[in-house]
Amino acid sequence: MSDSEKNKVTVEVHKRKYTVVGEESQEQIKMVASLVDQKMDEIQFSKPSFDTTQLAVLTALNTMNDYLKLKQDYDALVQKERKEDRK
Repeated sequence: MSDSEKNKVTVEVHKRKYTVVGEESQEQIKMVASLVDQKMDEIQFSKPSFDTTQLAVLTALNTMNDYLKLKQDYDALVQKERKEDRK
């Protein structure tokens, strides 16, 4: 994908504006930013003393943990499906 085919979107996360450039649709980029913002707000609500860096790191850790759980579930389903197809 060339630069002219990439989407450029300005989003707000934790009261700061960021310009994101990517192949995903503008709606997808905005949705991802909104979810990150929500997770940061959730963590800040439980730990108001955390600074932005701490919030960002904990958000990344939480998100990656969720991703790995989903990936493991997906891999298990694919493996189960393959076993059933062999029967």
